[in-house]
Amino acid sequence: MTSLARIFHRSALVAVAVMGMSSTALSQTIFTSRPLSATGSFLAGQQAMVDLRTADAARYFGQAAQVDWENPTVIERAFVAYAANGQIGDAANAARHLIELQPDNQLARLVIATEALKERRYGAAAEALQNLGSDNFAGITGDILRAWALVGDKKTAEANKLLDELSGQGLGDFLMFHRALMAEVTGDNTNALAYAKKAYENDPYVARVAEAYARMLGNAGKFDEAIDVVVNFEAQGLSHPLVDQVKTQLAEHKRPGMFATNPQTGAAEMYHGIGVALARDGSLDLAVVFLRLGMYLEPKADVIGLVLGQLLDGAGQHDAANKLYEAVPNNSPMKATAVIRVASNLDATGNRGEAIRRLGNIVATDPNDIDAVSTLGDLLRSDKQYVAAADAYSKALDLTKGDAPADWRFYYVRGIAYERANEWNKAEPDFIRALELNPDQPQVLNYLGYSWVDKGMNLDKALDMIQKAVKAQPNDGYIVDSLGWAYYRLNKYNDAVRYLEQAVQLRPNDPEINDHLGDAYWRAGRTLEAKFQWNIALSVDTEGNVKERVLPKLANGLDPVAATQ
Repeated sequence: MTSLARIFHRSALVAVAVMGMSSTALSQTIFTSRPLSATGSFLAGQQAMVDLRTADAARYFGQAAQVDWENPTVIERAFVAYAANGQIGDAANAARHLIELQPDNQLARLVIATEALKERRYGAAAEALQNLGSDNFAGITGDILRAWALVGDKKTAEANKLLDELSGQGLGDFLMFHRALMAEVTGDNTNALAYAKKAYENDPYVARVAEAYARMLGNAGKFDEAIDVVVNFEAQGLSHPLVDQVKTQLAEHKRPGMFATNPQTGAAEMYHGIGVALARDGSLDLAVVFLRLGMYLEPKADVIGLVLGQLLDGAGQHDAANKLYEAVPNNSPMKATAVIRVASNLDATGNRGEAIRRLGNIVATDPNDIDAVSTLGDLLRSDKQYVAAADAYSKALDLTKGDAPADWRFYYVRGIAYERANEWNKAEPDFIRALELNPDQPQVLNYLGYSWVDKGMNLDKALDMIQKAVKAQPNDGYIVDSLGWAYYRLNKYNDAVRYLEQAVQLRPNDPEINDHLGDAYWRAGRTLEAKFQWNIALSVDTEGNVKERVLPKLANGLDPVAATQ
């Protein structure tokens, strides 16, 4: 729910600033084989958290805390690192000591209350969260968690009153969803359906909302209405394994079961939603903490583990991510997604052949797994197996029918595969179809526009398209390069130089862009600068494609040879 990111934006950044240190301090950390001092351990822990090496962070901050037990800054970082690494018991112990040093520390109280909720000590959880304040993300989270504790303590009226007070914070959609889950947990199915309907009407294309509403309708025996919810979700080109599972059960007129079965699973979903919002906002360390708390409350929530794994993947922590993916049980609807992620990590760590082999096995076993088919296509394209990649994308389009707005991507990447395989007659219609589904998509506008420019086709229209792409993504060096090259093809060399210089600033070590700027300089009469750019292109070309074009120009200039591509 994207509104959450806006609510938590400022307070999350403040929290990160308080918990973090400057990059200068981090860069001064010296790692040796000798035991680190408390200061050294602290600095090493800081860098580890920046990298999301949570196991290292927990170890380093733990060492620092043992030496400097009365330092609230050290203890705070230790309990955050423990929580980020999934050591919630250790985090709660450190948080209790931090409360002795800083009684008003909201994150510490949140972790302590989460432990109490897990242990079904609902009164203790609610008490730990009293008067937390709701003027920042920790306080808001604490209030929602307290509402879940009150539900567990059979104080539903108090829980609803607390949510009423929170409604002024701009979290109406999110709170409506949790009202539905709380009513479901307490057995108030009438209100659960009513609240879920409102949450769904506000966010019909959020997978968790659609799943919850479809489940509640199915449990009430309203199978046709429930299937309509799933069909509406899929009509947008969206898919989710848990929604697929519910659809199968509904088609057989089976009641799919409750979304939230107890306060723990409901509170875990809260941490899931807020963790995703924090991650979108860029507050990754806090997002990891919240997702870990969600997994602690509901260890079977594989969807949370996959989100956490994705964050670790983004930070380059592929081994840690794979541990989460491999922990997904074989009978889980999320298992196929987890296996696909493992295969992608194999590619990221340099074993593309094995990644392609595993994905090929998944597709052979389940040809209807759209995620596996799509990822296989991406890896084949990265491996320059363009014909095979195009075939994979064609299979994906067969599965999706090719008419949903989200299908623009499959046409786009298939068009790239065709273009790379020198089948322009197939590539061009795919790019055009992608733009029909998503007319303002900058990557497609750029690729088709650049291709037309490169082929000397539709130059004025291509220029308009690339200008539109640059307006949408002005800091994308490749798109800015396309605009400069379009001007070059139109013999507007001064304009070409202006944009190609900007592209080189955005992408200083791309041989194609340096080569383009060299050509523009030469045509503008700036021959010394042209040769300088060509030499740069030659030095940074690792594949040799640009080298073949540059060497004749360095020897003879541009005039005796054809214009570069």
